[in-house]
Amino acid sequence: MDGNNKPVVNLISKPENMIKTIYTACRTCYSADIPINIYNSTDDEEKMLKLIERVISSGHYSTIEHIQVTFAISNVSRACTHQLVRHRHMSFSQKSQRYVKEKGQFDFIIPPTIERNPELKEKFLDFMGQISKLYCEFTEAGIPAEDARAVLPNAAASSIVASLNLREMIHLANLRLCTRAQYEIRTMIKMMCEALVAEEPWLKPYLVPKCERLGYCDEDKSCGRMPTREKQGV
Repeated sequence: MDGNNKPVVNLISKPENMIKTIYTACRTCYSADIPINIYNSTDDEEKMLKLIERVISSGHYSTIEHIQVTFAISNVSRACTHQLVRHRHMSFSQKSQRYVKEKGQFDFIIPPTIERNPELKEKFLDFMGQISKLYCEFTEAGIPAEDARAVLPNAAASSIVASLNLREMIHLANLRLCTRAQYEIRTMIKMMCEALVAEEPWLKPYLVPKCERLGYCDEDKSCGRMPTREKQGV
């Protein structure tokens, strides 16, 4: 089976009143009024967004931690999910290679750099077939899937449900949308951001590479998109 390289990303859960919830958290910090009265106020969206922008720009990020979003993600490699699960303040439920036994050729992801090279792609496909045959030989011989999975590669496709608060979502975007991030996770995070922005357009300026928010690049090796920290005199 040939690999299909495009992740499938769906936003499946978010607060109905995201702006009002954040606004309530922000106002509560600076108001003598009680939170429920603030939440039930008739303040218009423009006023709420102005306060939210001011509070976030001041670094008061606890106010956006009240917002939890959940994504259903599939057709990504185990290499990609291994990177994702390293992020803090997130919850994950992933397809288990221990309990789910592969039948026939397992799905896999081909890195674009290999996909573009016909000769190497052919070798890659052949190797995925060899792994699949060995895996099936093990399981048919009675080896439990939890042990047979030892031969499965990082390229094996996986599915995962990921939940995170808005502070971590912005942090995730700032890091993984960087052009120096690995291609697959960068693509996946971009799709997550696009799905969320489609529902909450006001978030677009925050879900960007960190260089856009900082105004300079703080990486050891810059892609050249923005001036380095040293050139900015930071």
